[in-house]
Amino acid sequence: MNKAELIAGVQNNLGAECSKAHAERAVNAFLAAVEQGLQKDGTVQIVGFGTFAVKDRKARMGRNPQTREPMHIAASRTVGFRPGTGLRGSV
Repeated sequence: MNKAELIAGVQNNLGAECSKAHAERAVNAFLAAVEQGLQKDGTVQIVGFGTFAVKDRKARMGRNPQTREPMHIAASRTVGFRPGTGLRGSV
């Protein structure tokens, strides 16, 4: 599912009175709120769905897949997702 399909799904769930533009604003507002929560607190927990959390990756040595030579991979930050029991049960 991509973002356009998610917007269409939200529009269908909200019913006939919801326009595509309104559903798109709702999806964008949700994504912006999750992003702000991650920046501010480092975690966003949605009970029954799951938890988004900022994770730190350590620097490490890797290999260039084309030349097979060792290379340094710098430390970075990423976002992880841990599904809640409700989501795990439905999948």
